[in-house]
Amino acid sequence: MEPAYDTVIAIARSMWAAQGLKFTVTGAENVPLTGGAVIAINHTGYLDFTYAGLPAFLHGRRKVRFMAKKEVFDSKVSGPIMRALKHIPVDRGAGADSYRAAVEYLQAGELVGVYPEATISRSFEIKEFKSGAARMALEAGVPIVPTVIWGAQRVWTKGHPRRMGRTNTPISIGVAPPIAPLGDPAELTATLHQVMADTLDEVQQAYGPHPAGEYWVPARLGGGAPTLAEADAMDAQESAEKAARRAERDG
Repeated sequence: MEPAYDTVIAIARSMWAAQGLKFTVTGAENVPLTGGAVIAINHTGYLDFTYAGLPAFLHGRRKVRFMAKKEVFDSKVSGPIMRALKHIPVDRGAGADSYRAAVEYLQAGELVGVYPEATISRSFEIKEFKSGAARMALEAGVPIVPTVIWGAQRVWTKGHPRRMGRTNTPISIGVAPPIAPLGDPAELTATLHQVMADTLDEVQQAYGPHPAGEYWVPARLGGGAPTLAEADAMDAQESAEKAARRAERDG
């Protein structure tokens, strides 16, 4: 029993009910009932992490320790909550400590939630992956559980207003079979990327209508979202602008 985490889960479920969110979860049985595992999640919206733990909770009442940027832990509001739930802060300027903490959690039998894309995908397609998820799985000797969320971008995503009222938004979560920690990091990362891309396609096909032109629908499906290449260019421009602002501030 973890009173803090259990309380947060109860609050989250109450909020989802108030919003009328309609969840469809497939493959929850693929989350191991015991032992460590990397829960690899695609990243389409700011609230993905609140939904990503649902399969583990439904299958064995397990809890996921998410890796999240350090700024969330620095907040006077969210920081104490994140620490109470034993999530892992990530300092992008010094990532070795967070990586080591994640490996130790995995070796201790915990589920660790990771975003291999690192940032929200504006295209809502699977972006290029960082190798951290594969490396920590290999080092800890635990499987990777590919987890795809679809529909979360309709609630709150980058560049669009929040829709936190009673929207009755459908959200689908698909969990693929665990991937064994075999091969080198590049090979395992490539395998994970392919599995998650295939799982996303399956979840999208089962999701229902994708209205033409809608901002939350990928260009590939006739939507108004940028293509993967266009989104990558937008991300690169944003990164350059942030770097310029930091240089101006620090200079």
